[in-house]
Amino acid sequence: MILEQLLLALTPYLIFVCLVGVTLGILWGAMPALSTTMAMALLIGLSTGMGQDTAIMFMLGVFTGSVFGGTITAVLINIPGTPDAVPTMIEGYPLARRGEGGLALGTAIGASFMGNWIGILLLIAFIPVVLALALQFRSWEMFLLATWGIAICGTMSAGKRPLKGWISGWIGLMVSFVGLESIHATPRYTFGFDVLEDGISYIPVLIGLFGLSEILRVLPRKDYVGIPEAVGRVVPPIKTLWKHARTALRSGLIGTIIGAIPGAGANVASFLSYDIGRRRASPAERAKWGTGSYEAIVCSEAASNANIGGSMLPTLTLGIPGSAAAAAFLAALELKNVIVGPTMQIEHPGLIYYIYWSLIIANFLMYGMAIVLVKPCVKLFSLPLALLMPLILLICVLGSYAVSLSYFDVYVMLIAGLVGYVMRRFGFPLAPLVLGAILGPVADENFRRALLVFEGKPAWTVFTDHPIGTVLLIVVLYTFYDGIFRRR
Repeated sequence: MILEQLLLALTPYLIFVCLVGVTLGILWGAMPALSTTMAMALLIGLSTGMGQDTAIMFMLGVFTGSVFGGTITAVLINIPGTPDAVPTMIEGYPLARRGEGGLALGTAIGASFMGNWIGILLLIAFIPVVLALALQFRSWEMFLLATWGIAICGTMSAGKRPLKGWISGWIGLMVSFVGLESIHATPRYTFGFDVLEDGISYIPVLIGLFGLSEILRVLPRKDYVGIPEAVGRVVPPIKTLWKHARTALRSGLIGTIIGAIPGAGANVASFLSYDIGRRRASPAERAKWGTGSYEAIVCSEAASNANIGGSMLPTLTLGIPGSAAAAAFLAALELKNVIVGPTMQIEHPGLIYYIYWSLIIANFLMYGMAIVLVKPCVKLFSLPLALLMPLILLICVLGSYAVSLSYFDVYVMLIAGLVGYVMRRFGFPLAPLVLGAILGPVADENFRRALLVFEGKPAWTVFTDHPIGTVLLIVVLYTFYDGIFRRR
């Protein structure tokens, strides 16, 4: 089956589709003010007309390419294309000003390639273990798992203000409750409107939150794009990469672990790896940090790219997206009637192996296209925001309409964009809202099914008959306790 899926993934047409996805991802990530999540959310519309295998290859190509794309602007013009490229910007731009921009980008490309490999290999190694454990989860455990995913996402996304993250997550839960509930088909929060009985799809919500709200935030700004300096020859420095191989391995492990935590995201991984790398660097190397350090670039890029494999671990095994970008990939799978989770290997035999091979192919294509596209990407920096953002708005509208060919989804996207803009202004994170909208049906259905199972039984059987659920309950309570009583 593994060989069969490899031969399928090596089909020339699918490789071409992956190449298109990687190219679009790199170009998208390289444009200032855009992000990986926006790329994934808005390009879902292109995948709706594709077959299952084609859509998976395309979206994983976009995912892999866009994570690296933000590095180009971060190094050349001191503007991070994606949030996780900020540590790379701190170190790469001083190198570019010294005429070493090509060398800095070559180091970043090589570190990204190694980080992706670490994330993919750890994903392949640990998915069987997590799947075996997930098969032991019943309704009560699935409810607690979904609740913990929303709680920890709010805690990680909101930093020192987890209450704002939790509020955002609960708003997402409210959105997911609209429509006919799954057990008795009772209308909830429909207010007499028939169009709401089918519920609110989280895909237009995702597009509005991360697409339209970003347009509203950025468009009033003046054009802040500067003139990029000469790039020079972009050749991955093998000696430099070999010198920092241990750093790349450590950073890749950090990025994969952080990616497996719902809501943490690549920006948390890159900043944490950057900080740990600075603390563990030699005194001579540490003196270069902040003024142009190749080791620091390796720390940031290896961690942010390894985060891809890490975020796919809970996404594929438990149906809990490890990041907002992984949530967009999950949405693309659901559009193809692929329900991820413990029974994925049973209901879709071989699909997990196809995803492995797709990630590996996307990584190789990212390595090659990153070298090819560095210089052409410079021309994109000259696009004024007044031209760029209206084009993205058009993509938002088309992507929302393409989900179910309904104008209602377009209206949902517009409302979600306005809500997202207000939430951004008041410091509320958006990732927990998306996760709440995705996990809401899981939490709701499994909680009420668990109540039916427990009906008529003594209360203590909740703890004695469900040891995994008891552990998860303790974890959920500790997450809230830690968020409420956290000290600086």
